Parts: sequence; C-alpha cells; structure tokens
Amino acid sequence: MVTEVKNKLNVEVNGIEIGCGTESRVLDAIRAAGFDVPTLCYDERIGPQGTCRMCLVDVEVDGQKQQVAACTAFSSEAMKVETHSDSITEYRKTILELLLSETASPANCPKCLSFKKCELHTAAEEYGAKWDAFPSLVVREKAVDDNPFIQRDYDYCISCFRCTNVCNDWEQAAAITVEGRGQENSIASYFNNKLLDSPCTFCGQCINTCPTGALTDKKITGKTKADNIERTKTVCPYCGVGCGIHLLTEDGKLKGTEPDFSAPSRGSLCVKGQFASWEFVKSEERLKYPLIKENGAFRRASWDEALDLITERFTSFRDEDGPDSLVCWSSARSVTEANYLMQKFARIGIGTNNIDNCSRT
Repeated sequence: MVTEVKNKLNVEVNGIEIGCGTESRVLDAIRAAGFDVPTLCYDERIGPQGTCRMCLVDVEVDGQKQQVAACTAFSSEAMKVETHSDSITEYRKTILELLLSETASPANCPKCLSFKKCELHTAAEEYGAKWDAFPSLVVREKAVDDNPFIQRDYDYCISCFRCTNVCNDWEQAAAITVEGRGQENSIASYFNNKLLDSPCTFCGQCINTCPTGALTDKKITGKTKADNIERTKTVCPYCGVGCGIHLLTEDGKLKGTEPDFSAPSRGSLCVKGQFASWEFVKSEERLKYPLIKENGAFRRASWDEALDLITERFTSFRDEDGPDSLVCWSSARSVTEANYLMQKFARIGIGTNNIDNCSRT
C-alpha cells in the first residue's frame, strides 16, 4: 500500500512533474520520477553523506541555477532538476576514472566475478570510464585476516566509508574504523586488524553495503560465476524473527545467501542468517531417513516402522505415567501451521499442556 503524501512539493525532474514530501531529498524526487544517479557513498539506512559527489545534479530554484549533491540537498517548491546534463555526465566520468585509478583492475573484481557487477564498475560501464585514464596510484593493501567469513580486498576500496558508517551507526558494533588520512587511509579493526579479535559480530552488513569488491563473502568468493547465479527470495530459517534473505544458487546447487533489503528486516542479518542459514542443507550429517537405535547403534528404518514405534512409546508413557509425564517442544524454524498442529497434538492427542516453543522468548 502506498502512503499518500498530504503536504506535497511540486518538483520537475528532467521535464517530468511530480509531487514529493516536504522533507524529501532531491534524490527521492529523482527516483520518484523514475530516474536514478550513481550514489557510491549513500546507504539509505545511514542517511546522506555527500562525500563521493557522484550524485551531483543541476537544479534551478527561483531562476537561480546551481549544482547540488542529490543525496544531501532538500527538494523545494517549483524546483527543476536535470540529472544528466553534458557537463554533469562528463564530471561523473572524470570522478569515476579518478576512483578507478586508485583501485586494482576491474577485470579481477571479486564481487563482479562471483556475485554481480559492483556499483563502482556498473557506473564505470554506464559512463564509459576507463581504468587507465589516469596514472595508477599505489592501491591499498589487502587485509591479511584469517576470519572464516569476510574477505577484505582493500585494493578495491574507494574510501566511501559506507562500511564503517553501517558498522558504527546502524549495527553499532564499532568493529572497524578509518585509519590514516588522505590517500594513505585504510579501513582497519582495532589492535591487530583481525576481525576475530574485534567487536565484529559478522553480521555481514559491511559486505552488503560495500559498492566495490573490497568486502565480499569469503565462503562464496571464487567459487561461483556471477552470470550463473540465481536468486530466490525466502525467509531465514534460524529463528522466529523471519529475516528476509535471497538464496544464491548456481546450476541448481545452493551456494550461499544474501539479505533481502525489501523485507521488513531491511537487510539486517545475524552471523547465522548471513553465513550459515544454508549450509545445513548440504551437511553430510543431515538426516535423510528414519533411524532406530538398537543395541547402542542406529539402523535405517522405514517411515511406517518409525512412526509405529513412536506411537507405541508415546502411548505407553501416557498410559503408565500420565499425560503430564510428556512434554512437547515445537520449533521456530517450522511454519505457523506446523506449530499449530504440534500444540493440538499435545493437548488433544496426549492430553497435556506441556507444550512450548523457543519463539515465546
């Protein structure tokens, strides 16, 4: 359902008139009109930063023309916005080429190769920016970090600081920070630059906000091809919160997960949802058929044999020791209907109110 904006500003974007809220930014008006501009430093969860200057646009208000950063500037009544003038387009191309000159080759970008084309190289392709247009600067060093989850290829870092902002302001983990100044700056964790020794909770938000290949999922990088990846919208199975995720598959095989930013969870995941919500599917220890333990060892059984044994044992406990001698535990990982049937089984089938679920807490 779309919420109607009561107090509207009349704004014109590339000749298209729209109404937007009185507190909306120019970027909101641009997107509402069906257009877009590159935003390499912007993440809507942490608000406007205005550092990359890629979203610069031409605006006219009361006959006065100026250029503003679309993510930081507020819309105003009768504002006229032009997003892709010749001068702005050439400006963006130059900025992109300067950024590319301080990174490693786009041909080896881990995000572009294993996931999907990153925001930086998508913009570079759109504006025809070349990696070798300017002399290459000394790229930042990769972080030597033996953590099992996050690959830190800072030779692709463009100092947009989205990762540090989302870590500090959104997740409030304060695991990474900016070290140094100017071209000498880098992203580092405290003490010895090891994430396992930092306050990092491995939520993966730094990976998901990074617009380049500087931060990627180490468990997937190099093991997939971006062109073959398929994404399936679903819900994380680990707890009752129900965070939205996309399952990543390649040739029918499950490879990993990504957060679903359109879900109510807005892309936030815990370490289980980000890095482990899919691994159990391929586990060699996953049960694939019923097992019955006899003489200290398990043997494979049919479903009929297993269910008959369960019925016999439950019935004997209930009849000999009373229904309250049994307790049933349901699961937050199952669907609501299954939990409903479990409580009906406890109360009607067995005759006890001893039924609980971890979602209750």
